[in-house]
Amino acid sequence: MTADPTGAGIEVEDRARDVLERLEQREETLAVAESCTGGLLGATVTEVPGASEVFLGGIISYSNAVKEEIVGVPGELLERHGAVSEQVARAMAAGVRERLRATWGVAITGIAGPSGGTDDKPVGLVYWAVAGPEGVAPEHRVFSGDRSTVRLRSVQSALDLLRRLVAEEGR
Repeated sequence: MTADPTGAGIEVEDRARDVLERLEQREETLAVAESCTGGLLGATVTEVPGASEVFLGGIISYSNAVKEEIVGVPGELLERHGAVSEQVARAMAAGVRERLRATWGVAITGIAGPSGGTDDKPVGLVYWAVAGPEGVAPEHRVFSGDRSTVRLRSVQSALDLLRRLVAEEGR
C-alpha cells in the first residue's frame, strides 16, 4: 500500500477501497480525468481488488488538447482560466462522467512542481472536482512538499471528496 509520506498513516488505497465498496453496493460507476497526477488516481483505484465492478476507466489529460478534444473541456475555459483552475477541474469531472457514462466523475488538475508555478498559481496548487447525480463539487489547495507528495495528497483529497459526496447522497 502507498502510505502518506507526511507520516499521518493515512493510506490512499483504504480511501479508494471504502468509496469503491459504497459505489458497488449502490450499483454506481466511476470514471476519472487526471492531469498533474498522471494516472495515480486511476492506479490507486485499480489497486483495490474488484475495482472493475465499479471503475470504468480514466483519461490522463496532461495536454490542453486532450482536455478539450477527449474530455470535453470547452476551449474558452482553458483560454480564460488556464488548465489549473476550478472551472477546468469542474469541466473535466463533468466531461469524463459524460464521456464514459459513469455515475461519478473525478478530476484533478494542478502544478505538481518543482517548476511551472507563478505568483498567481504557485507550485503545489491543485484543483479537484467530483461530478455526480447532484452536480459538480470542486475543491482546491496549495500542497507543500515535493512532486510525489503533491500528487499523492491530490489523490487523497479527491478520493476524500468523492467519499463525502457519495455518503451525503446516500442519506
